[in-house]
Amino acid sequence: MARVRVSTTVDESLLRDARQAHGSGTDASLLEAALTAYLHARRAAEIDEAYAAAYDIQPLDTADAWGDLASWHRVMDQQ
Repeated sequence: MARVRVSTTVDESLLRDARQAHGSGTDASLLEAALTAYLHARRAAEIDEAYAAAYDIQPLDTADAWGDLASWHRVMDQQ
């Protein structure tokens, strides 16, 4: 994998806290971990948005041969 040098300024206390939380890793590994976490969170948000759009088209309380998802959610919430 090609490596790229990044030079930037950040909030001092944010960097200090992130370094402490990251442990003995380097700033490069901290930045890579942060970027990876950001991309995972963004992908999760995209998936959530896709589900929301699908349920706008087919609401949870739409019945089919198996029942409806809204009822299933209510039962699961009671457990």
